[in-house]
Amino acid sequence: MSEVYAARRTRLREYCNAGGSAAALVSRPANVRYLAGAAPHGAVLLLGKTEDLLVCAGPTADRPTQERPDEALRVQTLPGAGGGDPAVAAAGLAAGQGADSLAVEEHHLTVARHRALGSVAPRLRLANLGGAVEQLRVVKDEEEISCLRIGAEIADQALGELLESILVGRTERHLALELERRLVDHGADGPAFPTSVATGPNAGRPGHRPTDRRVEEGDFLSVCLGATYRGYRCEIGRTFVIGTAPADWQIELYDLVFAAQRAGRESLVPGAACRDVDRAARQVLDSAGYTEGLTVLTGHGVGLEIDEDPQLSPAAMGKLDACVPVTVEPGVHLPGRGGVRIDDTLVVRPEADGGPELLTITTKELLAL
Repeated sequence: MSEVYAARRTRLREYCNAGGSAAALVSRPANVRYLAGAAPHGAVLLLGKTEDLLVCAGPTADRPTQERPDEALRVQTLPGAGGGDPAVAAAGLAAGQGADSLAVEEHHLTVARHRALGSVAPRLRLANLGGAVEQLRVVKDEEEISCLRIGAEIADQALGELLESILVGRTERHLALELERRLVDHGADGPAFPTSVATGPNAGRPGHRPTDRRVEEGDFLSVCLGATYRGYRCEIGRTFVIGTAPADWQIELYDLVFAAQRAGRESLVPGAACRDVDRAARQVLDSAGYTEGLTVLTGHGVGLEIDEDPQLSPAAMGKLDACVPVTVEPGVHLPGRGGVRIDDTLVVRPEADGGPELLTITTKELLAL
């Protein structure tokens, strides 16, 4: 992987040089990991004029093997118990290498930290790196997609095992904790985000935090979970019915959301406008009268963070590229009654390669549990 990280840093260096910066300071943890192979707590990456350095406040030897920094990078550990601020130290190192300008991630640095950089190297002109690294991260290589694929398999497995257990009488909170334990048992680094389990009137509510409400017969049960594998995060969401058979209104609502989700998935082709993917799913729900209370976006990119670019929303700019993993997750929530959410992680692929690759494969049939 060393050559992969080196190639990523070269692309960023070319971007910085084109903008007039001789060096760059990367401080956002996901970006550090993308470029350096690891992001020890508080570490920053300096793309220097003469040498690249991973600057850390403490030792990194106790990190798990898969999180060790790229061997081609020199790791500089700050002395002392506290270690100081790696970003401030990196600015001094950049100046010491003869750089006259330093591009920094202003969207991640605090005002106080930005001022400290200027104080330690007053002759160093600070420029804004902006979201350059985030944009490099949008298109994934096959190794990254492989990590997402394995994470999706783990999430599918954890969810499938839960569905085979007795659910009635158990709380949302208990089920969420059990799912997160199963993710780790099957090899995940941990959950990709706090697991959401919602029952009855809570079902289908986006971002629902599990409560002590117990599962009852006749409930909708919506689950949204994700696994992190080697730092890469995927997402899956499904809705089920508790009991022998769903009610007519539950079948009707489920079929509608399923149709919206399918429309969104089928729109995932290279060159498609992000807003058009959102529109494809949203129109299905709008045409059925569900214009109020819909989520602000139909999906989003995933990777080293669970919410990355691109955003699949009505106001989204830009178009999809091949090898971009995204979620498609429309839903409807009816206050007081519950609702449906269906969420998959897919990779954009051209039709010649079979179209969008579905990573999360748990059945989307409306199951009565």
